Amino acid sequence: MRDAVKEAVAGAWSLEWGRVVAAVIRQTGDWDLAEECAQDAFERALERWPRDGVPRSPGAWLTTTARNRALDRLRRAANESVKLREAARLEPAPPEGGFAAPDDPLADDGLPDDRLRLVFTCCHPALPLPAQVALTLRTLTGLGTAEIARAFLVPEGTMAQRLTRAKNKIRNAGIPFRVPPPELLPERTEAVLAILYLLFNAGYAPGAAGPDQQRVTAEAIRLARLLHGLLPGEPEAAGLLALMLLHDARAAARIDAAGDLVPLEEQDRSRWDRRRAAEGTAVLEAALARRRPGPYQVQAAIAACHAEAARPQDTDWAQIAGLYGELARMAPGPVVELNRAVAVAMAEGPAAGLALADALDASGTLAGYHLLPATRADLLRRLDRLPEAAAAYRTALDLAPTEAERRFLARRLAGLVTPGGQA
Repeated sequence: MRDAVKEAVAGAWSLEWGRVVAAVIRQTGDWDLAEECAQDAFERALERWPRDGVPRSPGAWLTTTARNRALDRLRRAANESVKLREAARLEPAPPEGGFAAPDDPLADDGLPDDRLRLVFTCCHPALPLPAQVALTLRTLTGLGTAEIARAFLVPEGTMAQRLTRAKNKIRNAGIPFRVPPPELLPERTEAVLAILYLLFNAGYAPGAAGPDQQRVTAEAIRLARLLHGLLPGEPEAAGLLALMLLHDARAAARIDAAGDLVPLEEQDRSRWDRRRAAEGTAVLEAALARRRPGPYQVQAAIAACHAEAARPQDTDWAQIAGLYGELARMAPGPVVELNRAVAVAMAEGPAAGLALADALDASGTLAGYHLLPATRADLLRRLDRLPEAAAAYRTALDLAPTEAERRFLARRLAGLVTPGGQA
């Protein structure tokens, strides 16, 4: 029973954390208090659910518990202060299974979802873009400071300072918890798109398999649909939705029955969701018709190239390499260059791709990023330079962040063993 409760709480964490935090922020305006009370609600769930049973709507239970805890904290600290009186006037607990119902009079921005309000609040132009993304990841997904720092390739202390400054800026500037009016939406769109894509990747990342992660990706797609509806004339919002749909269409084939990663070229394409891929392609085509291309549309076009290939050998790698070149022009960065190296290797041969990967390695811009040595290892293997490939695989193994990726790399390394001994 207790193990089942732990699984239920873990599942609620991945799906409901952002809902709970957003609801308490809306109630109190205090970001630190919201995180603390959300954490307290999950701890109480671990204590009470084994005795009382898992509630029919865990999210509603957690939200009510966190909001009540916040009111108790405010009451004790403020002694009926103005802050408490404002909190007491806010909306009652949401109906079972729902949050901020569409007919809620407080939903004056027309959106029945506190999490999208949370995203737009974090993306206020008063905050620098890296702080916007980091703060939203912290509050929306519950990722720890160390995890976010790794995602940004910065020290944990740097990220902690960034998060603290962002929260202080929101509090001191009185930034409201709402979706801005239409004329102010464009200045926040870039950050909102980045955040939703990071949320999707949190569930889609290598090693992230199972129902909890599927709920995270489904939540990201749902929010992307909301954003696309809010910004119907923004092609990049459509591009992001298309990108998510096209990636998600391949999700069932990415992990085998043992939980191991399956490379794209080895996936059973009959397991791809063709209806979802077709929807993503249609959304992408409508976006491209506006003739305002952007990075998400280009990435979606790359995903569409994969989705359209009935067999691995049918993949148009030359087009994909060209699209990565365009992406590198629009959104330059070392990870884009690494992906371009892979595409060039498939289009022009492993030596051409290895030259690009080696240049990245020499630059040091991806130091500590496991996919760089993993890519070099694969290209060296294809060039039959087995001792060098083995060394690169070992480096990648030491850096790989998930067990699924480590198992995959270990299998590739083991595959280099020859009759005369390991390469």
